[in-house]
Amino acid sequence: MILLTFNILNIEAEAKNSAEISDVERLKITEDNTKAILRILNIHDIKASFFIEISMAGKLQNLIKAISSKGHEIAFYNLNSNLQEIENVKKNIEDFVEKQVRGIRQKDFKLPLQDLKSLEFNYVSNIDNADILFPFKRLKRDTEINEEDGLSIVPESISPYSQLPYNDFVFQILPMNYYQNMVFETLKNDDFVLIYLNSWQFTDFKKYRFDIPFYRSLFSGKKMEDKLDALLTWINEKELATSRMKDYIF
Repeated sequence: MILLTFNILNIEAEAKNSAEISDVERLKITEDNTKAILRILNIHDIKASFFIEISMAGKLQNLIKAISSKGHEIAFYNLNSNLQEIENVKKNIEDFVEKQVRGIRQKDFKLPLQDLKSLEFNYVSNIDNADILFPFKRLKRDTEINEEDGLSIVPESISPYSQLPYNDFVFQILPMNYYQNMVFETLKNDDFVLIYLNSWQFTDFKKYRFDIPFYRSLFSGKKMEDKLDALLTWINEKELATSRMKDYIF
């Protein structure tokens, strides 16, 4: 099973040459990038899980409604929000889309599992930092979904052969043929492959001059759209099964 997921969050980098990119413009970039992702998913009739950064959720209600109405899963990405903030946003979004938000993803700032369970989340999908050296640091593999404190803990996927993780950076930098082979070989060994991408990777960095490392701008923007399109085309051609995370776990 392929679990395709997207983190919807603003790019945090500053603009180059002392220029300014306002919060309003950053939000618009995120909306446009997400709409591009939705368009590609719709073409291939594939459903995914969207992890919305909590502090942005209230500003993206129309986008969240569009994601949900197309049959995709709404989940949360916790950048640095506290428990009360998460509870308030969760209630508001659930009332707005009339669906329960079951999943939450965390990276640097992680709340205790018992606190997340108290908010009636069902699963946690934590991720690690991804930089140019990151793929060479991951040697241990845990591909089983475990239960802790009443929550399903979904690990990141790692190729058993190349030892490369299925994070945003690896997708962006690897040739698509190699990536497809990696997915295919992993599915022979593991029950699922969890893939995650960030909405900001679909930014046109020639148009929006953010100060980011050169390797992060490679194959971004339209090239990321083309890579996602190529992956989904291959998935359908090979008749590989895909699922929203909440459906697969429950």
